[in-house]
Amino acid sequence: MGELIAIVSGKGGTGKTSLCAAIATALATSGEKILCIDCDIGLRNLDISLAMSDTCALSFLDVCGGGYDVTSATHHPQYPSLSFLTAPMNCAAENIDLSAFHDMLRIARAKYDRIFLDAPAGIDAGFQLCANFADRVILVTDASPASIRDAAQAGQVLERMGKAQVRIIVNRVSKKMLSAIRVTIDDVMDETGLPLLGIVPDDGSVTLAAAFGLPLFAYTDEGATAACRRIAKRIQGRTVPIPKKQI
Repeated sequence: MGELIAIVSGKGGTGKTSLCAAIATALATSGEKILCIDCDIGLRNLDISLAMSDTCALSFLDVCGGGYDVTSATHHPQYPSLSFLTAPMNCAAENIDLSAFHDMLRIARAKYDRIFLDAPAGIDAGFQLCANFADRVILVTDASPASIRDAAQAGQVLERMGKAQVRIIVNRVSKKMLSAIRVTIDDVMDETGLPLLGIVPDDGSVTLAAAFGLPLFAYTDEGATAACRRIAKRIQGRTVPIPKKQI
Protein backbone atom coordinates (compact mmCIF):
# COMPACT_ATOMS: atom_id res chain seq x y z
CA MET A 1 0.00 0.00 0.00
CA GLY A 2 1.22 3.47 -0.82
CA GLU A 3 2.18 6.02 1.81
CA LEU A 4 0.20 9.22 2.40
CA ILE A 5 2.39 12.26 3.13
CA ALA A 6 0.91 15.61 4.15
CA ILE A 7 3.06 18.69 3.51
CA VAL A 8 1.97 21.42 5.94
CA SER A 9 3.14 24.73 7.36
CA GLY A 10 2.04 26.89 10.23
CA LYS A 11 2.60 30.08 8.27
CA GLY A 12 2.23 31.05 4.64
CA GLY A 13 5.24 31.94 2.55
CA THR A 14 7.57 29.21 3.78
CA GLY A 15 7.90 27.58 0.35
CA LYS A 16 5.83 24.54 1.31
CA THR A 17 4.28 24.03 -2.13
CA SER A 18 7.60 24.37 -3.97
CA LEU A 19 9.11 21.75 -1.66
CA CYS A 20 6.15 19.43 -2.14
CA ALA A 21 6.63 19.57 -5.92
CA ALA A 22 10.39 19.14 -5.74
CA ILE A 23 10.38 16.20 -3.31
CA ALA A 24 7.63 14.47 -5.27
CA THR A 25 9.63 14.95 -8.46
CA ALA A 26 12.76 13.57 -6.82
CA LEU A 27 10.90 10.41 -5.80
CA ALA A 28 9.32 10.08 -9.25
CA THR A 29 12.71 10.31 -10.95
CA SER A 30 13.99 7.58 -8.62
CA GLY A 31 11.40 5.18 -10.06
CA GLU A 32 8.45 5.60 -7.69
CA LYS A 33 4.89 6.15 -8.86
CA ILE A 34 3.78 9.42 -7.26
CA LEU A 35 0.48 11.28 -7.00
CA CYS A 36 0.40 14.95 -5.91
CA ILE A 37 -2.91 16.38 -4.71
CA ASP A 38 -3.29 20.12 -4.25
CA CYS A 39 -5.52 20.56 -1.20
CA ASP A 40 -5.18 24.34 -0.96
CA ILE A 41 -8.77 25.02 -1.96
CA GLY A 42 -9.23 28.46 -3.50
CA LEU A 43 -5.51 29.30 -3.51
CA ARG A 44 -4.09 26.44 -5.54
CA ASN A 45 -0.52 26.85 -6.80
CA LEU A 46 0.94 23.35 -6.90
CA ASP A 47 0.47 23.24 -10.67
CA ILE A 48 2.86 26.18 -11.02
CA SER A 49 5.58 24.52 -8.93
CA LEU A 50 5.12 21.31 -10.92
CA ALA A 51 5.32 23.29 -14.20
CA MET A 52 1.84 22.03 -15.10
CA SER A 53 -0.09 25.30 -15.14
CA ASP A 54 -0.76 24.94 -18.89
CA THR A 55 -2.00 21.37 -18.44
CA CYS A 56 -5.67 20.55 -18.00
CA ALA A 57 -6.06 18.71 -14.68
CA LEU A 58 -8.94 17.15 -12.81
CA SER A 59 -9.69 18.36 -9.32
CA PHE A 60 -9.75 15.86 -6.48
CA LEU A 61 -13.49 16.55 -6.14
CA ASP A 62 -13.98 15.20 -9.66
CA VAL A 63 -12.57 11.92 -8.39
CA CYS A 64 -14.30 12.02 -5.01
CA GLY A 65 -17.60 12.52 -6.77
CA GLY A 66 -17.19 9.23 -8.58
CA GLY A 67 -16.99 10.69 -12.08
CA TYR A 68 -13.39 9.62 -12.58
CA ASP A 69 -10.99 7.01 -11.27
CA VAL A 70 -7.96 8.28 -9.37
CA THR A 71 -5.74 6.92 -12.15
CA SER A 72 -7.29 9.59 -14.40
CA ALA A 73 -5.04 12.10 -12.65
CA THR A 74 -2.98 14.09 -15.14
CA HIS A 75 0.47 12.69 -15.91
CA HIS A 76 3.39 15.10 -15.83
CA PRO A 77 4.61 15.82 -19.38
CA GLN A 78 8.28 15.29 -18.42
CA TYR A 79 8.03 12.79 -15.57
CA PRO A 80 5.54 10.05 -16.56
CA SER A 81 5.47 8.42 -13.12
CA LEU A 82 4.33 11.70 -11.51
CA SER A 83 0.60 12.48 -11.57
CA PHE A 84 -1.43 15.44 -10.35
CA LEU A 85 -4.91 16.33 -9.08
CA THR A 86 -5.65 20.00 -8.57
CA ALA A 87 -7.82 21.62 -5.89
CA PRO A 88 -11.41 22.70 -6.54
CA MET A 89 -12.08 26.43 -6.60
CA ASN A 90 -15.68 26.63 -5.44
CA CYS A 91 -15.84 24.45 -2.36
CA ALA A 92 -14.85 25.24 1.22
CA ALA A 93 -12.61 22.72 2.96
CA GLU A 94 -15.24 22.41 5.70
CA ASN A 95 -17.70 21.08 3.12
CA ILE A 96 -15.54 18.29 1.72
CA ASP A 97 -17.16 14.89 2.15
CA LEU A 98 -14.62 13.21 4.43
CA SER A 99 -15.87 9.73 3.62
CA ALA A 100 -15.51 10.28 -0.13
CA PHE A 101 -12.09 11.90 0.35
CA HIS A 102 -10.95 8.95 2.46
CA ASP A 103 -12.25 6.48 -0.13
CA MET A 104 -10.30 8.27 -2.87
CA LEU A 105 -7.11 8.11 -0.82
CA ARG A 106 -7.69 4.46 0.01
CA ILE A 107 -7.92 3.61 -3.68
CA ALA A 108 -4.91 5.82 -4.46
CA ARG A 109 -2.83 3.85 -1.95
CA ALA A 110 -3.27 0.76 -4.11
CA LYS A 111 -2.23 2.60 -7.28
CA TYR A 112 0.72 4.76 -6.19
CA ASP A 113 3.85 4.34 -4.09
CA ARG A 114 3.33 7.68 -2.36
CA ILE A 115 0.60 10.30 -2.35
CA PHE A 116 1.49 13.88 -1.42
CA LEU A 117 -1.21 16.14 0.04
CA ASP A 118 -0.21 19.80 -0.28
CA ALA A 119 -2.15 21.44 2.55
CA PRO A 120 -3.03 25.12 2.85
CA ALA A 121 -0.95 27.12 5.30
CA GLY A 122 -2.23 27.41 8.85
CA ILE A 123 -4.09 25.00 11.08
CA ASP A 124 -7.65 25.37 9.83
CA ALA A 125 -9.93 22.89 8.05
CA GLY A 126 -7.62 22.25 5.08
CA PHE A 127 -4.73 21.42 7.40
CA GLN A 128 -6.97 19.06 9.35
CA LEU A 129 -8.23 17.44 6.14
CA CYS A 130 -4.71 16.54 5.02
CA ALA A 131 -3.13 15.69 8.35
CA ASN A 132 -6.03 13.54 9.49
CA PHE A 133 -5.41 10.85 6.87
CA ALA A 134 -1.61 11.12 6.57
CA ASP A 135 0.84 8.39 7.55
CA ARG A 136 3.63 10.94 7.68
CA VAL A 137 3.54 14.72 8.09
CA ILE A 138 6.28 17.06 6.87
CA LEU A 139 6.12 20.48 8.52
CA VAL A 140 7.86 23.22 6.55
CA THR A 141 9.22 26.33 8.22
CA ASP A 142 11.87 28.93 7.64
CA ALA A 143 14.09 30.38 10.35
CA SER A 144 12.13 33.58 10.97
CA PRO A 145 10.67 34.02 14.48
CA ALA A 146 7.06 34.14 13.20
CA SER A 147 7.47 30.96 11.14
CA ILE A 148 9.11 29.09 14.00
CA ARG A 149 6.34 30.11 16.42
CA ASP A 150 3.62 29.05 13.97
CA ALA A 151 5.43 25.78 13.22
CA ALA A 152 5.58 25.04 16.94
CA GLN A 153 1.84 25.64 17.23
CA ALA A 154 1.15 23.40 14.22
CA GLY A 155 3.34 20.73 15.78
CA GLN A 156 1.28 20.86 18.96
CA VAL A 157 -1.93 20.45 16.97
CA LEU A 158 -0.44 17.42 15.19
CA GLU A 159 0.56 15.94 18.54
CA ARG A 160 -2.99 16.32 19.83
CA MET A 161 -4.18 14.57 16.67
CA GLY A 162 -1.98 11.63 17.60
CA LYS A 163 0.45 12.07 14.73
CA ALA A 164 3.79 10.46 15.60
CA GLN A 165 5.55 10.60 12.22
CA VAL A 166 6.14 14.35 12.03
CA ARG A 167 9.40 15.90 10.83
CA ILE A 168 10.44 19.44 9.96
CA ILE A 169 12.17 20.87 6.94
CA VAL A 170 13.86 24.22 7.42
CA ASN A 171 13.55 25.98 4.09
CA ARG A 172 15.21 29.04 2.55
CA VAL A 173 18.22 28.76 4.83
CA SER A 174 20.96 31.36 4.50
CA LYS A 175 23.93 31.10 6.83
CA LYS A 176 24.36 34.87 6.59
CA MET A 177 20.75 35.44 7.66
CA LEU A 178 20.96 32.86 10.46
CA SER A 179 24.03 34.63 11.78
CA ALA A 180 22.35 38.04 11.57
CA ILE A 181 19.27 36.97 13.52
CA ARG A 182 21.29 34.71 15.83
CA VAL A 183 19.30 31.58 15.12
CA THR A 184 20.63 28.06 14.56
CA ILE A 185 18.99 24.98 13.10
CA ASP A 186 19.17 23.47 16.59
CA ASP A 187 17.14 26.45 17.84
CA VAL A 188 14.44 25.70 15.27
CA MET A 189 14.33 22.05 16.34
CA ASP A 190 14.18 23.01 20.01
CA GLU A 191 11.40 25.56 19.48
CA THR A 192 9.24 23.21 17.44
CA GLY A 193 10.11 20.09 19.43
CA LEU A 194 10.42 18.12 16.20
CA PRO A 195 13.22 16.12 14.55
CA LEU A 196 14.82 17.40 11.37
CA LEU A 197 14.15 15.84 7.97
CA GLY A 198 16.21 18.29 5.96
CA ILE A 199 17.58 21.75 5.30
CA VAL A 200 16.98 23.51 1.99
CA PRO A 201 19.09 26.53 1.08
CA ASP A 202 17.69 29.86 -0.03
CA ASP A 203 17.81 29.45 -3.80
CA GLY A 204 16.60 31.92 -6.41
CA SER A 205 16.37 29.09 -8.92
CA VAL A 206 13.07 28.02 -7.32
CA THR A 207 11.42 31.32 -8.28
CA LEU A 208 13.11 31.48 -11.68
CA ALA A 209 12.11 27.94 -12.65
CA ALA A 210 8.46 28.68 -11.78
CA ALA A 211 8.58 31.99 -13.67
CA PHE A 212 9.91 30.25 -16.79
CA GLY A 213 7.36 27.43 -16.52
CA LEU A 214 10.00 24.78 -15.84
CA PRO A 215 10.23 22.08 -13.19
CA LEU A 216 12.97 22.93 -10.71
CA PHE A 217 14.74 19.68 -11.60
CA ALA A 218 14.89 20.70 -15.26
CA TYR A 219 16.34 24.09 -14.32
CA THR A 220 19.23 23.14 -12.03
CA ASP A 221 20.82 20.16 -10.29
CA GLU A 222 22.26 22.24 -7.46
CA GLY A 223 21.02 24.17 -4.42
CA ALA A 224 17.40 23.39 -3.53
CA THR A 225 17.27 20.57 -6.10
CA ALA A 226 20.17 18.71 -4.51
CA ALA A 227 18.71 19.24 -1.03
CA CYS A 228 15.33 17.84 -2.10
CA ARG A 229 16.99 14.79 -3.63
CA ARG A 230 18.63 14.12 -0.26
CA ILE A 231 15.29 14.56 1.53
CA ALA A 232 13.61 12.15 -0.89
CA LYS A 233 16.24 9.53 -0.10
CA ARG A 234 15.61 9.96 3.64
CA ILE A 235 11.88 9.48 3.02
CA GLN A 236 12.82 6.19 1.36
CA GLY A 237 14.62 5.18 4.55
CA ARG A 238 18.15 5.76 3.31
CA THR A 239 20.78 7.32 5.55
CA VAL A 240 21.89 10.57 3.97
CA PRO A 241 23.83 13.06 6.10
CA ILE A 242 23.11 16.76 6.01
CA PRO A 243 26.11 18.57 4.50
CA LYS A 244 28.03 20.47 7.16
CA LYS A 245 28.02 23.60 5.05
CA GLN A 246 24.21 23.76 5.48
CA ILE A 247 24.25 23.62 9.26
